[in-house]
Amino acid sequence: MIVRSLSALLLLWILGFMAFALFLPQPATDTVVTDGIVVTTGGRGRVERGLDMLARKRAKRLLVSGTDRRVRPHELAVQFKAPEALVDCCVDLGHESVDTRSNAEEATRWIARNRYRSIRLVTSDWHMRRARFDLEAMAPDGLVIVADAVPTQPALSDLVREYNKYVLRRLAALVGV
Repeated sequence: MIVRSLSALLLLWILGFMAFALFLPQPATDTVVTDGIVVTTGGRGRVERGLDMLARKRAKRLLVSGTDRRVRPHELAVQFKAPEALVDCCVDLGHESVDTRSNAEEATRWIARNRYRSIRLVTSDWHMRRARFDLEAMAPDGLVIVADAVPTQPALSDLVREYNKYVLRRLAALVGV
């Protein structure tokens, strides 16, 4: 009985992982307009994608969540070759978050403060499911979240690690943590 149960769990994990790895979220269309953009730091192309969408007027403001406390707006503009005027007017640097869950907390406060009803969430394709799950759990009812995944080529070990985090996060939510 125990062997069968463990085998069934292993099979379920393998099937779930295969679906997770084979069907990574994709970029959103560039024509979608939202009130705001939330970018979680930590991966290539994320900030660039958010700044590009902001420059193309696909949102009013951009939050870069999880920014190092020492980073200043002009440094961000220089590093990502963005117009300083755009960064000064329309980019907020979130310095409070240190992980995916606190990214969602920081973003939720920013969304509420600005009274946004829709956001474009920008993060890596492999990270999108967990980032979106945490944001949906904390965000106000009715918030429209447009998932805009930055394509990557993650290593198998990165996918396994992220899948495990995602499964554990979902389980934790089931028990109210």
